Amino acid sequence: MASPSKKESIREMFDDISSDYDFLNHFLSFGIDFLWRKRLVGLLKKKRPGLVLDVATGTGDLAIAIAMAMPVQVTGVDISEKMLAIGRAKVDGKGLSNVVHLQVADAESLPFPDDYFDVITVAFGVRNFENPDKGLREMRRVLRPGGVMMILEFSHPGSFPMKQLYGIYSRFVIPVMGRIVSGSSKAYTYLPESVAAFPSGDKFLAILSGVGLKNESCLILSAGIASIYCAEK
Repeated sequence: MASPSKKESIREMFDDISSDYDFLNHFLSFGIDFLWRKRLVGLLKKKRPGLVLDVATGTGDLAIAIAMAMPVQVTGVDISEKMLAIGRAKVDGKGLSNVVHLQVADAESLPFPDDYFDVITVAFGVRNFENPDKGLREMRRVLRPGGVMMILEFSHPGSFPMKQLYGIYSRFVIPVMGRIVSGSSKAYTYLPESVAAFPSGDKFLAILSGVGLKNESCLILSAGIASIYCAEK
């Protein structure tokens, strides 16, 4: 029997950990992920968008943060229905169902017309794409001319002692704690492995340029643990 594709494996993995995802996400980052999203939302607010697409939205944390900060319509897409179900409950609980819509969709085949959204965001999702180049090109397709893509992603600290401390934490602490809480030995081993393999910094800026985006920039967060990449169509 053929092995499942990366996309199928990712969908199954996030379906499996969906009930514990929010807790572990905030716990393992010591809550700093809230501050990272807040920084992205602050940058986004200056753009005054009307229509926002949040790709790989998961349980909707970024989509909700955007909708609570400014008058916009936010569409969030993800391939995991179980993650989206939790997100929809959060959206309803905050009274945002009229401005935030979450639906199943694949980043590499988005069900939207060309030049549609003012801004496209992704938080910790690009490294999970089966074909990142295809996904980024598809996101560019549905972004209006002059629109902005904002990507929040883990990166690689390069300076002592953060590089060493983060290496130990990601290789040993995250897999153990993730396995204890979620019961998944796969998901929280995959996380540090996928971060290590992700082409961060200038390498990712070159990828954004290669898919036809321009004016690329990188904002380093928390001594290099994460970065916000911005680029225009």
